[in-house]
Amino acid sequence: MGNNVSTKRNLKKDRSNKTKSMPLPPRIEVAENEHSTNTAHSVNSILLTSKKNNTTNNTLAQLNPDYPLSNNNNNNEDTIPRGNDPFQGKVENLHQHKLLAASDFWPPQQQQQQAQPQRENEDYNQLTVGSLNQLTVNSMASDYSSTTNIDEYIHRLLEAGYASKVSKQLCLKNSEVTAICRAAMDIFLSQPSLLELSPPVKVVGDTHGQYTDLIRLFEMGGFPPTSNYLFLGDYVDRGKQSLENILLLFCYKIKYPENFFLLRGNHECANVTKVYGFYDECKRRLSPKMWRTFVDVFNTLPIAALVAGKIFCVHGGLSPSLHSMDDIRNIQRPTDVPDYGLLNDLLWSDPADIEGDWEDNERGVSYVFGKKIINEFLSKYDLDLVCRAHMVVEDGYEFFSNRSLVTVFSAPNYCGEFDNFELLCSFELLTPADHPLAKERLRQSKNSKR
Repeated sequence: MGNNVSTKRNLKKDRSNKTKSMPLPPRIEVAENEHSTNTAHSVNSILLTSKKNNTTNNTLAQLNPDYPLSNNNNNNEDTIPRGNDPFQGKVENLHQHKLLAASDFWPPQQQQQQAQPQRENEDYNQLTVGSLNQLTVNSMASDYSSTTNIDEYIHRLLEAGYASKVSKQLCLKNSEVTAICRAAMDIFLSQPSLLELSPPVKVVGDTHGQYTDLIRLFEMGGFPPTSNYLFLGDYVDRGKQSLENILLLFCYKIKYPENFFLLRGNHECANVTKVYGFYDECKRRLSPKMWRTFVDVFNTLPIAALVAGKIFCVHGGLSPSLHSMDDIRNIQRPTDVPDYGLLNDLLWSDPADIEGDWEDNERGVSYVFGKKIINEFLSKYDLDLVCRAHMVVEDGYEFFSNRSLVTVFSAPNYCGEFDNFELLCSFELLTPADHPLAKERLRQSKNSKR
């Protein structure tokens, strides 16, 4: 017994000495404003932080095929219990289970563990926007029972939006916020990375926590489900009410999962929200742990959308790593945003008036692409238009390359620094004028005016 005690003491001393000898993590200095002259340096510093640690590098490489693989592979993989796994069938590989296991939504609640085993022959990966998987419906009915009050949550959030001033305290409890995030995450995982939508649909660009402007936008375009919506990302940071902004969008997604869609923006990322305001708002009005809960949901957001098979919608832009639409469909979620590669480009790239095909982006992240790349992309996939956000534009929208690409921005007077307008963009299919149905409708319209 004495030898054992002595050995344990020696081990503790060894661990203590190793801990003391470990170097402190490097401190990254970043600019306060994403649009300052140091933007390229600051944003690049944020995204390259993961390179300081080989372990983080390996994890990202395992989660995303575009991430560079490390030479130091670890073959001793942890196993995740599969028995009554609520994400089984929605998350295809072990490494995605690891990311979920690191989130606040793991381990599953006791009632999830007692749920009946899934049917063996059901393939939960074959999902479409028009067909929500039954597992999602069941889990929302049982595991997330508090979201049955979703109408009450929406009512409280809208009241906060119409209030004369921003309340220091959020109108929802931490437990209610967690329940909303759980339900939203479940729905995002049940739908594909590349959404395929039918018009009519209203497209919205960056909103960046400008909550009252979001409500004004709904007043103008119609509150769900009066209108179908597709948001192009960047819901948080910058504005004063990022929490209300993202929570109202999550609530509408839960209530109308087949009519209301959210894509991922470059600000729906842990490293970026840690710097540009959302983390501080969560810490001030909720708790740092709740910020991590939101990041877990951000990692499950869809990446892009096709409207009527003719309009390609994405937050940032195109990528030299995009060789097929299946490349987007095959992006596995949940996933963090890698330092470079397909997912990084889709969220960060920009169009530019350049002579070449691809050039380095002044942001310090991803690329800029010219007219030739846009025209080749549209021709290859038989598309009519690229619709994206990500850039402040004076009139709320701006066409590029002979109207083959449009930038949509929906945060007016952005950060109080830009005298810009907001835009709500609508896509609808019109029947050709010589079509019999169009002629009949025109005849009926004339008769009704007499």
